[in-house]
Amino acid sequence: MATLLYRLGRTAFRRRHLVVAVWLIALVALGAAALAFRGPTASNFSIPGTESQAALDQLQEQFPEASGAGGTIIVVAPEGQQLTTEDGQTAVLSVVAEANELPGVVGALSPFQTGTVSPDGRYALINVQFADPVDEVTTEQRDAYEAVGEPARDAGYQVATGGEVLNTEPHVGSQEAIGVAIALVVLIVTFGSLVAAGMTMLNALIGVGAGMAGLFALSGVVSLTSTAPVLALMLGLAVGIDYSLFITSRHRQNMLDGLEPEEAAARAVGTAGSAVVFAGATVVIALAGLAVVGIPFLTVMGLAAAGTVSVAVLVAITLQPALLGYAGRRVLPRRFRAAQPTGNTEKTENTEHAENSETFGFRWARLIIKLRIPVILLGVAGLGALAIPAADMRIALPDASTAPVGSTERTASDLISEGFGPGFNGRLLMVVSGDSAESATATAGQVATTVQGLDGVVAVTPPQPSQDGQTVILAVIPTAGPTDAETEELVERIREEIAVLGLSPDDDGAVQVALTGATAVGIDVSDKLSDAMPVYLLLVVGLSILLLMLVFRSILVPVKAAAGFLLTVGAAFGITVAVFQWGWLSGLVGLDTAGPLVSFLPILLIGILFGLAMDYEVFLVSRMREDFVHGDTATQATINGMGHGARVVTAAALIMTAVFGGFILLDDPVIKSMGFALAIGVLIDAFVVRMTIVPAVMSLLGNAAWRLPRPLARILPNVDIEGEQLRVRLAAEREAQLVSTGTDRA
Repeated sequence: MATLLYRLGRTAFRRRHLVVAVWLIALVALGAAALAFRGPTASNFSIPGTESQAALDQLQEQFPEASGAGGTIIVVAPEGQQLTTEDGQTAVLSVVAEANELPGVVGALSPFQTGTVSPDGRYALINVQFADPVDEVTTEQRDAYEAVGEPARDAGYQVATGGEVLNTEPHVGSQEAIGVAIALVVLIVTFGSLVAAGMTMLNALIGVGAGMAGLFALSGVVSLTSTAPVLALMLGLAVGIDYSLFITSRHRQNMLDGLEPEEAAARAVGTAGSAVVFAGATVVIALAGLAVVGIPFLTVMGLAAAGTVSVAVLVAITLQPALLGYAGRRVLPRRFRAAQPTGNTEKTENTEHAENSETFGFRWARLIIKLRIPVILLGVAGLGALAIPAADMRIALPDASTAPVGSTERTASDLISEGFGPGFNGRLLMVVSGDSAESATATAGQVATTVQGLDGVVAVTPPQPSQDGQTVILAVIPTAGPTDAETEELVERIREEIAVLGLSPDDDGAVQVALTGATAVGIDVSDKLSDAMPVYLLLVVGLSILLLMLVFRSILVPVKAAAGFLLTVGAAFGITVAVFQWGWLSGLVGLDTAGPLVSFLPILLIGILFGLAMDYEVFLVSRMREDFVHGDTATQATINGMGHGARVVTAAALIMTAVFGGFILLDDPVIKSMGFALAIGVLIDAFVVRMTIVPAVMSLLGNAAWRLPRPLARILPNVDIEGEQLRVRLAAEREAQLVSTGTDRA
């Protein structure tokens, strides 16, 4: 691999004009395709095969007028007044009439007919039914819906709109630019050169631009969830900057060692580029591996992010050496630019000066090795303590109760809970289907009576039949809110009662009853993801051991890496639960209301952190193996690996944390929690696990860390990620050149 990438880097450096032109043309072409073929994103997280989704599909086919997006408008009378007075009724009915005239609305029901007026007469709910599903409702229709009730507001009444119709894709504004700006500052400090920092950032931005444009170009034929592009942008930026950083850093070191810029760039791509390709492959495999879970929206999210990471790797190993060709010696700090390259790898004055002034990485490694037993015990115990809150983790799909304070959907949710109780924000829907109108109606009455008697049920609304009468829907109002544990238990009890009556969708009876609605869908999604998470975790851990065994030709190093990954994931889960679910220090991240974590966050966090953790493992431990193979003791190899890699890994981790942290500033609680969990996970893995616990464990293992049983050694191919074979080949070529030169002179 190293030899192949060495040739690729040299070619890109020599033909830099062509390489840059190709990438610019590709960027323009992908951008044009994105504008021409971009399709809408979906805001729902359905899972085919679940009872709730099957019921929704059935409604769309047999009861289309009830399958569109739903909205809820709440009208509140001023303090001390009631809506049941003549003026109050006039105000409410004016809102109903206005809602019925909205584009895309099938009908809006008067609360005086449906009985949705609070006992004290101050609150009234208006149910609004749209013709189209939520993903097909236009922006103009939503804007018109949110503007309903202006005359009533002018008269002193409070009117707020809510419901699933307001579920839209999160808007990524200028906040994430703060993270990019911080990343640029880190690059400038790391390189000591504006040229090197700017070139690295430009390379990453071109990569993420191409990746995102390609993703949006495909959105016309592939259904993307609203969070998929945000996740792809988040990861594309982070790994794009990091991968370019690794190659530029190795290029600069090669130049300081006396190599010509072309040879330095070629070797940087051959060595650091090999690590970039492997690290990127681990991220891609982990993200693409989400497909094995069998959840379509999660598969699309994983593949979308994997696509942008793949583009970032390709840009780093092709465009980066081309840009290095334009920069020349300006990638070095000013004090080193005047030194002339010697054309060989003998130590120059710059290199000797750098070695004489030992960096912090060397000193840190010696300190960790000296205190390795306390470091290991304290590190493991500390991360274990941070993971404790994860035992209480609850997951659910987000609802309006966690929306930003001040948004219309949050205001409506709070007012509904205040006037009617939290259960009115999470209605369940029972779909009764039969072979005749009579059987469906009779069964609906039986089921309504049964469910009404269950604990945790406030009310069951009157049956609403379809035009042919063979499908009937009943709304169940729970006592608790949509994401409360009590509501999850109620859903299980209702389904158990339906099964006892022999009316479950799994039965072959003439009449069947299924439970659905946004709340039931959310519960089914969460259950499916919870069941899939242990399987996926086992897959990822097993994959990490196999991949690292292939790279490092060792058994103990992969096992140690996997154990460190589990510590990282546990601590990241624990801290995220403490902040976003328990509400500890939630104000520091701008979180208005604590609640369960979004359903897909844990499994996504496992996949992404696995890839990123392997990045740092490869960049640090590959240098340790390189020095060990060349004759250093295991302890000295550990010190050298940390000494040479600590600065780059520190910069990379800070950059990733800054990019992920920029998304914490967004109002959307889902994106905020994703950015926070990833930022915390990167910090823990880079600084606690890889740069503290790993060198301590490696020094403790000694030579045993690099042992591989002979049967495995014969089976496993040698991928040469450290460029060992490349160095042997280059040394042989140099020796042959010297012999040839001496012969010519003779």
